[in-house]
Amino acid sequence: MTQTQANQPPLTAINLYCRQEADTASLARQLATNFERFLTEHADSHLNISLEGDLGAGKTTFARYLIQAMGHEGKVKSPTYTLCEPYTLQFKDQAITVHHFDLYRMRDPLEWQEAGFAEHFDVPGICLIEWPEKAEGTLPGFDIQIQLTAGADENERAITLNAITQSGKMALQEIQQ
Repeated sequence: MTQTQANQPPLTAINLYCRQEADTASLARQLATNFERFLTEHADSHLNISLEGDLGAGKTTFARYLIQAMGHEGKVKSPTYTLCEPYTLQFKDQAITVHHFDLYRMRDPLEWQEAGFAEHFDVPGICLIEWPEKAEGTLPGFDIQIQLTAGADENERAITLNAITQSGKMALQEIQQ
């Protein structure tokens, strides 16, 4: 699970199977709608979301679909070399930022903190983190864990959504199983 809540069972666990890439994109749109609703109803809220899975499981692709579904109209870049790419979005009268992290190339668990990224976990919006295990327990706790597993076909994905906190549980309401 997550670094700080590894022993806690999820409050909600949703297991989904996406047969094709369009199904994965559709799930990302559902999540985007839910996250926007949650962040709009709970002004100044923040969600920490881990994206977990093996290399090639589709974490970055899923993040792209999600960020674009939340309203970003430009290119969604992979943060593999920069560690973090921010995306400022407008929800009604509220501006939020999605900070997309990819920690795969991190050499030291504290590297993300030394870069000044810890402050991003305290502002309204979302921190979406690929490869959180590379931080070896130095990240704040997660609200939602998204586990992706590649299927036999390159477009198939088994996706598990785990709500770790009450905020995560509220943000996952109405996801179709």
